[in-house]
Amino acid sequence: MSDLTATTAATSGGRAPAVAYVATETEVAQAGLADLTRRYPHCAPEEAEIIVALGGDGFMLETLHRTLKQGVPIYGMHRGTVGFLMNEFRPDGLMERLARAKKVTLHPLEMTARDVAGISHRALAINEVSVLREARQAAKISVSVDGIVRIPELMGDGVLVATPVGSTAYNLSAHGPIIPLAAGVLALTPISAFRPRRWRGALLPAGASVAFEVLEADKRPVSATADFTEIRDVLSVEIRERRDVAFTLLFDPEHSLEERVFKEQFLT
Repeated sequence: MSDLTATTAATSGGRAPAVAYVATETEVAQAGLADLTRRYPHCAPEEAEIIVALGGDGFMLETLHRTLKQGVPIYGMHRGTVGFLMNEFRPDGLMERLARAKKVTLHPLEMTARDVAGISHRALAINEVSVLREARQAAKISVSVDGIVRIPELMGDGVLVATPVGSTAYNLSAHGPIIPLAAGVLALTPISAFRPRRWRGALLPAGASVAFEVLEADKRPVSATADFTEIRDVLSVEIRERRDVAFTLLFDPEHSLEERVFKEQFLT
């Protein structure tokens, strides 16, 4: 019995789970949505026990954030540009695929950003929290881990903290390390650092608390972004993992997320 089958039996008395379908606005995703809703029974997203999301990774992140309070697992089907978090789009046998699917539980980062007006903003990030320069001049940022200043002045485009699943996204583009899902660490990665010139980042325990202080904020403004939530003109940013918050994704057993992340380390 798969993880999903066991969950379904426990929560819905052995009946087929209530499934909702959502899709991004692209023509190909909407065509896929029409095909699935024609073939299979479906319900409103707020009534669903499983949500099937058609799109790319960006739409998957939006769907996860939007359904956080609902707490239902999301099964992605690739109808977008990047499909790292998605399963193959194949309408035939979807109910059987859902019954065989394996769960992956992700714990997000929480960003607390204080802006120049003294207002604190909170947001969750499944992939990463990044701080980036807003203007032509390089940002100057102090980097602390667990209350200890590790980099008094990082000068460059910015810096980010990535989760294991996010390590293959922006973090990888910034030449950060790819992290296996079970590693229990986070990536702290500079973005186009000018100083310290030789610093390439660090791996941190998942329970570490990271703080960024923006130096010369009036002259060198900086924004902070948690996935797609952006806060402009920040003075400080604190980041920690939220183990009490969980997102659940579903994957075909033959295309597990763990294997995808691990395999990325060997691509040439």
